[in-house]
Amino acid sequence: MDISTTTDVPPPASQPTIAEQKRAARGATRPGDRIFLGLSRGSGILLLAIMAAIAVFLTYRAALAISKDHANFLTTFEWNTNVLEPKFGIAVLVFGTIVSSVVAMVIAVPVAVAIALFITHYAPRRMSGPVAYVIDLLAAVPSIVYGLWGALVLVPHMNGLFGWLDEFFGWTGVFSWDQGAPRSMLTVGILLAIMILPIITNVSREVFRQVPQMHEEAALALGATRWEVIRMSVLPFGRSGVISASMLGLGRALGETMAVATVLSPSFDIQASLLNPGGGTFAQNIASKFSEANEFGRDALIASGLVLFVITLLVNGAARLIIARRAEYSGANA
Repeated sequence: MDISTTTDVPPPASQPTIAEQKRAARGATRPGDRIFLGLSRGSGILLLAIMAAIAVFLTYRAALAISKDHANFLTTFEWNTNVLEPKFGIAVLVFGTIVSSVVAMVIAVPVAVAIALFITHYAPRRMSGPVAYVIDLLAAVPSIVYGLWGALVLVPHMNGLFGWLDEFFGWTGVFSWDQGAPRSMLTVGILLAIMILPIITNVSREVFRQVPQMHEEAALALGATRWEVIRMSVLPFGRSGVISASMLGLGRALGETMAVATVLSPSFDIQASLLNPGGGTFAQNIASKFSEANEFGRDALIASGLVLFVITLLVNGAARLIIARRAEYSGANA
């Protein structure tokens, strides 16, 4: 007699959806994780609320001042707020802020990247540590100390450089010099470059250290030299990080106050030459005129601060766009 046995096989269980998995993960989260998540989310919301409050305050006080301005706020080459018919504008301040920051970035970024590459790929271990430590110390020096050093040491020693630039490149107009005191945009740019150099160097150094070792080993296995390894593996990977570091440095250059106020000899006119005194920056103008300004003058200074606030936001937004577009080629996430 044939005896056939049948076994009941249960039907396969349905797989949970992604939404169900996320809900289960949230339900299984420990209390400490939920507290940390709430604190992190609250901190982000608080930061956005603070930024919004600053923007509202600046906009309100700026609107009060601009409504009583008897000149064009964007194009006027004058700042006179202590009269019956006040006239003030930001044309000179925009020019000075942008020019000094661009000069600082042109000088600082290549030097900072070169120092970061030297520390991470060329210097022996006994040398890289002390050099990195000195760079870290430079980042901790207060702005007023940089300003005093710039006024007492840097400015008196700029005559030789200015004379050389005037002799060989004065025909361009950008480097012509009238033999005046070297308290100009170029001096300010050099001082700002020294100030932002540690920031860009430190961030770039940490980015270059994150390059996967197998990328460099693969390039070396193909017969690449050390510079070719850096050019093909290190720099493409760290491009977004270097851009982020540069934007951090640019943010300090845009908002630097005391060092610029100590070194620059401002005047409300735009000089074509970087070697002649003239111009000014938003932060320097606010610092130098705030103590003598009346209530309306302070509102006018706040209006200029609003412009600097907007410029900073635009620069940071542009940096994020650049990083997002470059991330797929750099080997790192934005």
